[in-house]
Amino acid sequence: MNEFTLGFAAYCLVIGLIAFIAYRRTQTGFDYELGGRSLSAPVTALSAGASDMSGWLLLGLPGAVYVAGLAESWIVVGLLVGAFLNWQFVAPRLRYLSSAYGKETSTLPQLFSNRTGYDNLPLRICASIVVIVFFTVYTAAGFIASAKLFHTVLGWDYALSVGVGVAIIMIYTVAGGFLAVTWTDAFQALLMLVALISIPIIAIPALDIQAIQIEPKETGFIALISLLAWGLGYFGQPHILARFMAIKEPSQINRAKSIGMSWMLAASVGAIGIGYVGIGITPDLADPETVFIRVAETLLNPWMAGILIAAILAAVMSTVDSQLIVASTSIVSDLLSIDKNKLLVSRLVVVVVTIFAGIVALDENSVILEVVAYAWAGLGASFGPALLFCLFWKRTTGQGVVAGIVTGALTTIVWHELGNNVGGLFDQLYEIIPAFLLACVAVIVVSKLSENEESAERAKVLGNFRLDSSSGAGEV
Repeated sequence: MNEFTLGFAAYCLVIGLIAFIAYRRTQTGFDYELGGRSLSAPVTALSAGASDMSGWLLLGLPGAVYVAGLAESWIVVGLLVGAFLNWQFVAPRLRYLSSAYGKETSTLPQLFSNRTGYDNLPLRICASIVVIVFFTVYTAAGFIASAKLFHTVLGWDYALSVGVGVAIIMIYTVAGGFLAVTWTDAFQALLMLVALISIPIIAIPALDIQAIQIEPKETGFIALISLLAWGLGYFGQPHILARFMAIKEPSQINRAKSIGMSWMLAASVGAIGIGYVGIGITPDLADPETVFIRVAETLLNPWMAGILIAAILAAVMSTVDSQLIVASTSIVSDLLSIDKNKLLVSRLVVVVVTIFAGIVALDENSVILEVVAYAWAGLGASFGPALLFCLFWKRTTGQGVVAGIVTGALTTIVWHELGNNVGGLFDQLYEIIPAFLLACVAVIVVSKLSENEESAERAKVLGNFRLDSSSGAGEV
């Protein structure tokens, strides 16, 4: 047993302990779905950051910088702006609205229904299909990242590596539900931060800066706005938005925002630094997305490298587990509307979704950043416009929400396929831009055509919301 294996075993032991404690605390379906709305500000912030910045932060982004240089860092600029706007404007209203109608709201479809009074089957079916399709893709990206880790470090067969990643994540997600996910995510966020900050600092003395040669990638206007447009995706990511609904007190949102944005900025700068120093320390990598692993192995003793490389698995797990919980909740609560034995059924659904995503991940030629970009666009363009209009426009109707979800999802899929098969503008422009814009148009047009008294009456609750600038909390 080598040093990395021992470090990895210690990491799994900590995760297992957290999952066991969460399992003891999870007694009801609402506990499993949203942790009983009991999250503290630090846990909310760190778990939101970790579930957002998945394996792409430690593998995909450093690999992109390794290949194309600092031009790829525009992604980070877009994400930072999007995350800040999400914390500042969406989080307070979402937390308020999720409990404003006297019902425990744990999913976006439930929120849309409560807000508009539209509880018809089309809303639940469309939202659930979008969650299932794009979260399966997103979850598969996580399993690809974990498989690359095991394959590169331990030399395991790729299919075996996927299977091990699936098994680890499935076990503790099934056991502890939302609490296990958020608590482990908070721990994993700290581990990720240590890894991302320490490796570039350690690398600097061993690096000949002048020897680093990068052939700069030309960033035209379309490429630039495509990179910045990643920030639009934040408004429609159910696994991140669930943290806003689960925070214990609205008054804690401002503190959570400060912690979350600080973590995100430091972690992103560290990831860019790893890609940059990797050019000088480990040139000519066959797979650029393994630059974090190779730099750690080169600079650190095996024990330390094992611990920090475990941060990659932490990043993967922190996103995949969150997505599995959201997908399970959507299927059980929205699509199937199950109340009896809800906790058991939720756990069984997690198993099924995990296995299916693992099968999708068996394509070892997949590029993590590309897979994540597709899923991020699909979710962001489907749910983002619908949520924003529900929170900020009183004339939004349920029919408008359905139109926005369908338009965002279909445009993402069609634009992506045209990019793969036709190229040109379809390949150059990130699909979230046309999908998000068309979804906004769909919500507005259909809502104006379907205005009704019930939706207008329910919208009055928005008039009771006030954003307290001193606390960042939504108040009535």
